Formats: sequence, structure tokens, C-alpha cells
Amino acid sequence: MPYRIAICDDSDVDAAYVRSLVGRWAESRSADVETETFPSAERLLSRYEERRDYDILLLDIEMGKTGGAGGPGAMDGIELAKAVRREENGGRTQIVFITGYSDYIAEGYDVEALHYLMKPVDARKLFAVLDRAAQRLRQGERCLNLQYAEGVVRIPLGTIRYLDVRQNYVTIHAERAYTVKRSLSEFEDELGPEFFRAGRGLIVSLRRIRRVTRTAVELTDGEALRLPRGAYEPLNRAIIERT
Repeated sequence: MPYRIAICDDSDVDAAYVRSLVGRWAESRSADVETETFPSAERLLSRYEERRDYDILLLDIEMGKTGGAGGPGAMDGIELAKAVRREENGGRTQIVFITGYSDYIAEGYDVEALHYLMKPVDARKLFAVLDRAAQRLRQGERCLNLQYAEGVVRIPLGTIRYLDVRQNYVTIHAERAYTVKRSLSEFEDELGPEFFRAGRGLIVSLRRIRRVTRTAVELTDGEALRLPRGAYEPLNRAIIERT
């Protein structure tokens, strides 16, 4: 599939370097990639509002703080990512932050950031992150098909937050709730590795998790789900290994 990638950095040198690495990645993967660079968050956001067609955003965080094109008081990468998430539907866009500092990592949970890359960007690490982003985008195109009496409903996997069980019925929680008379086990193979089965009554999307405790999992929208006994460590391993 073709990919549209936007690079936003108020340093022309850094932006050109990252763009050259994206080009090398595309060539090595035989991928069809269209790349644009933007010197400020405001410029990228204006373009995004016209056409919401970017697949991957590579965002410098400190724009406006380093004397670059953005200028003092300009929107930074975190604010830009939040604006994009407010505009889009379903959280499909893959957001990668590029930063010279590690202080911002906690803020990335609010916008479901795929990864952080530290400057100077290492080619091998960027290639690995772009591979993950491409995999997520391919999965986002897949749908869960539900058969109802009136016809088939197709739910994009990227919109699903979790599935839970009530008696003999499973409810899929996506942009709205869908309830069908099926077993939870029937859904596991259809959903794939970015979903985790937590006990007998819950399957949760790993990309929708903000925080995990011994007793609960908090989703990126703030909803908290009870975590069955014994699921804490396997869930943490799944987050590390599959996302």
C-alpha cells in the first residue's frame, strides 16, 4: 500500500536528514512513499485540516523552543499531535515523536504515540519504527465482520477498544457498541496479535492501553477495565513484545 508521511521540524537540517532516512527506508522495503516536510506545527496542521490523508507523522517536539522557523510561543509537537487526534476518526494516523529530551514521554500516552526517537535519529531505529507503523496501517485496513439478520456490519480493527462477555453474548466496543451471540474465543484469531485475551471475559486492544495495574487496565479514553487475577504479567509482556 502507498504511504503518505509528513515530517515536521523547525530545523531544516534535521528535517532534511530525517527525510533522507525515510527515502532509504522506502527504497529498502520497495514501498511507495510520498513525503512532505513542514517547518512549523501550524503549517502542517493547516495542511492536515484541508486533507486528512497522512498515514505517518514524524514530529519534532521542541518546535518554537529552539529559535527555529516556528518562533517563540509556536505550537510544539505534542500540541500538534493532540490537534490531529481531535480532528481524525479512529486514531489511524501513526504518530512518532522526535526529540532531544526524554522528559516528554508520558505525554505521548494521551495521543497514542507509536514511539519516541531521540536525536540524532538512528537509521536502524527509525526503520524499525516505520516497519511497525506500516504493519499497524495494514492491520487498520482489516475489518471484523459481524453477521446480523439485516446484513453484515464491518468494524475496522483500528477502532476496536475491547470486547467483553455477558452470558452468551459478546459486545465489541468500538465507535459504538455491537453485541452478538458468539463466544469470545471465536474472535481471537480474527483480531490478531495487537489484541490480548485477559481471562475468560475480556479481549483488549494493546494499542488502546494507557496504563496497567495489578487489578485494572486503563484505556487511552480514560475508561478502566477490571483485570482478572494472573493477567498483569502476561499483559505487560504482550505490550512489550507486540507493540
